[in-house]
This record gives sequence, C-alpha cells and structure tokens, in this order.
Amino acid sequence: VIAGELAVTPSPGSRHQAIVTRLVTWLFTFAESRNFGRVFGGPLDVLFAEGDYLEPDILFVRRDRMHLVSARGVEGPPDLVVEVISASTVGRDRGIKLERYRLFGVPEYWVVDPDQRTVEVWKLAEGADRPLVLGASEELDWTPAPGGTLGIELTALFAD
Repeated sequence: VIAGELAVTPSPGSRHQAIVTRLVTWLFTFAESRNFGRVFGGPLDVLFAEGDYLEPDILFVRRDRMHLVSARGVEGPPDLVVEVISASTVGRDRGIKLERYRLFGVPEYWVVDPDQRTVEVWKLAEGADRPLVLGASEELDWTPAPGGTLGIELTALFAD
C-alpha cells in the first residue's frame, strides 16, 4: 500500500532475482562480518505510516537502529533501500517510491536497472535532486557505517 493505494505487481523474473541474490549476499556478508547492522532481502514490509507500506527488494538497517525491526517488518526508514526495476515497476520505483522514501527519511536509495546495466544512487539524506548514475564498468562504493566501505564491481553484478 503506497500513499493509501493498493499496488500489485507480477512476480519478478530470474534475471531480477539473480541480481537481488548477488546484492543481498555481498551486502549481508559485509555488514554482518563488521557488525554494522542487518541486510534483508524482500519480501519484507517497511511500515512508514498508516496507508504507507512498501516492500523493497533489499534493505539495510544499521545496528544502532535495530529497534525499528519488529515481527511485522521495519517500522521506519531503513538506512538503505534497493529496488531492482522491471518493465512493470520502473514508473513506480522511480516515481512514487522515490517520493515516499524521500518523504519518510530514507538516507540512501539505489535503483538497479538490469536492461541499461546501471545503478542510480540517490543520496536522499544529502537532499539530492538527481542520482549518481553508475554504469556496468564502474564500481559502487557502499559505506554503511564509519570504518568500512564495500566496493561492488557492477560488471559482476550484471553478469549473466
């Protein structure tokens, strides 16, 4: 339910899920090994407010904010949200979801485009009005907490 509207999308395809699996594996392993927090692969509800529940592909909550994680899902803004877009979700992921993540205080939002082989990195906490767009030959650096940065080779992310 996004801004009070029920949103239904078809199940993701195998390419989408391969990208999600790679990212969850890399992010989870990195964050857990350094006790930075917890990475979750969807489906898991993010409950912002009554009538505003989103279900991102991947999310991360820092260790010092684990009080947001409940049996129902994550009750507040995660520190990172990742959406892997498809033809049926592209408008929503770059539109209403971006707006909701910004409104409710998600600091960082990645939009992964398997067709274009790009990752849009939105630094919402910094007030970004446009993303940093990284191509398949570049590296995405993720710093979930002081003292550690994970370099993600996008060539490996988009490998077939």
